[in-house]
Amino acid sequence: MSDMSHANAALAGDDCLWPEWRVSPRVRALVTTRNGGVSVAPYGGGRPGEGGLNLGLHAGDSLDAVRENRRRVLELTRMPAAAWLEQVHGADIQEAGAVIDRCGSDPVRADASVTDRPGAVCVVMVADCLPVLFCDEAGRAVGAAHAGWRGLAAGIVEKTAGRVAALAGASTSALHAYLGPAIGPSAFEVGEDVLDAFVSAADATQRDATAAAFTATQAHGKYLADIYALARLRLAGAGIEGTRVHGGTHCTVTERERFYSYRRDRVTGRMAAMIWLAD
Repeated sequence: MSDMSHANAALAGDDCLWPEWRVSPRVRALVTTRNGGVSVAPYGGGRPGEGGLNLGLHAGDSLDAVRENRRRVLELTRMPAAAWLEQVHGADIQEAGAVIDRCGSDPVRADASVTDRPGAVCVVMVADCLPVLFCDEAGRAVGAAHAGWRGLAAGIVEKTAGRVAALAGASTSALHAYLGPAIGPSAFEVGEDVLDAFVSAADATQRDATAAAFTATQAHGKYLADIYALARLRLAGAGIEGTRVHGGTHCTVTERERFYSYRRDRVTGRMAAMIWLAD
């Protein structure tokens, strides 16, 4: 079900997050919230009486509502199309322009996209998993990665950074990264298998810091994981650190009025993190 009475209305810029980074004006990026669309409960907005901006086609929402929500987001970007992916919690990366060119064919299964083509919008969808946006300071290439814990442990952040750097003709240490809204460290309870996956995959110089990103709870074998800290460690391993790392301050679970959260609600919508190069 959806309320399409406001079809063709515009999405307000205030209903999105905008990375605050000092990079070329060619780089455009935003992250949507749950507000500003036409979806209704359980995919509705966080404010009473407002429609939700669910962008996920496979979340159970009305397809008409999702199409209208996607139209609103693209209208805000002023771009004709985006590289929507079928995300699988892996570490595969696609070229955004090629994904857009395949529009109408089978969905492209991947968890990140990169491009140096102006107007090709890289996009990943989230509802607790961490979106990471990349660019070089001169605005020669951009990328977006969907970093759930499996993808993060498998190196999706470093691999996407490497692909963006190669397109930009720069080193990964010259890139900027933006950490979009994700499940916060007070809400992300995981098992010992997640701790072991990260510690075993960590570089020897980062093993202690990786383990420190997990806090044992009173429940046996359970930990609270700081996905932002884990991502910053992976970024640092790629040479991206300090003032080149931005964001990482929100919690999708606790900020109910602003964000969708699968961990909190189970049946819920999806938000999008998008980045592209202007002509």
